[in-house]
Amino acid sequence: MASRLSFLALLATTVWCCAIASDPSLLQDFCVADKMSQVNVNGFACKDAKDAVVEDFFFSGLHVAGNTRNIQGSAVTAANVVQIPGLNTMGISMVRIDYAPKGQNPPHTHPRATEILAVLQGSLYVGFVTSNPNNTLISKVLSKGDVFVFPKGLVHFQYNYGTDNAVAIAALSSQNPGVITIANTVFGSKPSISDDILAKAFQVDKRTVNWMQAQF
Repeated sequence: MASRLSFLALLATTVWCCAIASDPSLLQDFCVADKMSQVNVNGFACKDAKDAVVEDFFFSGLHVAGNTRNIQGSAVTAANVVQIPGLNTMGISMVRIDYAPKGQNPPHTHPRATEILAVLQGSLYVGFVTSNPNNTLISKVLSKGDVFVFPKGLVHFQYNYGTDNAVAIAALSSQNPGVITIANTVFGSKPSISDDILAKAFQVDKRTVNWMQAQF
């Protein structure tokens, strides 16, 4: 009897934990973002459903190549809740990424989303790093039609090692996945992180830290 009660208690705990660890199910057909609302919620407040229009669920732009004339040689064109108000509460978004030859989407994380990326043109070297303590690099060269998954929150990157332009499209499991670019965040924060902290963290001298900070 005791073992049965223990099993039932474990089962109840597991169900409860799973219930609180996932996004709530939609309780209506949609919740088009009301960007004029002053209500503060985790996302956007809904506008009245009768005021929804087709444009709330539409975006045209992923067919347009991004401008890769920048220091990284890449451009991200987003299709998230900012561009498509109808994505509010839907938990999904997309991006197009263009890469010039030798261009990269530098090491970064998405704090709120897993990413699945498909190569449409060219080839890419991609990878992510597992969490502490192992910090294992999992990487692969992708060709046109290949698909790769970047787990939520892990540092990852894409690099076009070829001599031709590359294009990829990715889906993310959040309407607003967020992005933390590692170098910009660490060396470009405002105000700056103390050079004492960064010098010790990266095991370099303060002059190197100051030089890195100056780049951002």
